[in-house]
Amino acid sequence: MTKTKSYKRVLLKLSGEALQGHAGYGIDPKIVDSIALQLKEVKDMGLELAVVIGGGNIFRGLEAASRGMDRSTADYMGMLATVINGMALQDALERKGVFTRVQTAIVMEALAEPYIRRRAMRHLEKGRIVILAGGTGNPYFTTDTTAALRAIELGCEVILKATKVDGIYSSDPKKDKNAKRFERLRYMDVLKKGLKVMDATAVSLCMDNDLPIIVFDLMKHGNIKRAVSGQNIGTMVSN
Repeated sequence: MTKTKSYKRVLLKLSGEALQGHAGYGIDPKIVDSIALQLKEVKDMGLELAVVIGGGNIFRGLEAASRGMDRSTADYMGMLATVINGMALQDALERKGVFTRVQTAIVMEALAEPYIRRRAMRHLEKGRIVILAGGTGNPYFTTDTTAALRAIELGCEVILKATKVDGIYSSDPKKDKNAKRFERLRYMDVLKKGLKVMDATAVSLCMDNDLPIIVFDLMKHGNIKRAVSGQNIGTMVSN
């Protein structure tokens, strides 16, 4: 593969579903352990790494709201689910000797630090992996938007969007055998085509701040390391 650019400070967006494996619900310890091993490999390269984690493997606020639950209540419950996932990832990393900090947008001091931008940046500079949970702390915002917001705030050079497919396709490759995989896209292409990469708010934030997004397959071991090394994997979204 051809090298394009390597990075110094990156933000990895992990979906909650990535932690559930084939179980369909909850947390698969083997999957979390595998992800932690990949993150340790990246950390050992000397990169500064922040992680925003979702909670869809435990509770999906939007889905609950569609079934009649108050949207704000449902979203807050989803934010709490991300904290559970963050703690699971922290445990797996620290068992591998990786120093971490979990910061949450919703204050819960018995479990994690509150999210404070400058403190998070100091942790990154000191070589700790910072796991950012609790979403933005506000309902009606996804963890994709959280990832874009935190990456911009913390001065990250790229968002790594880890998925279960090897990039962005013109349609669902599981349903359409003629689906085309894109190697590069502009932000506006993603918005105009309605491609299911990140929600429109997150993509717009990245576009306004010229923050590239790399969408890649998390399930192939070593892909996180390949992405941060600047290898051409997945799909790059940029200007």
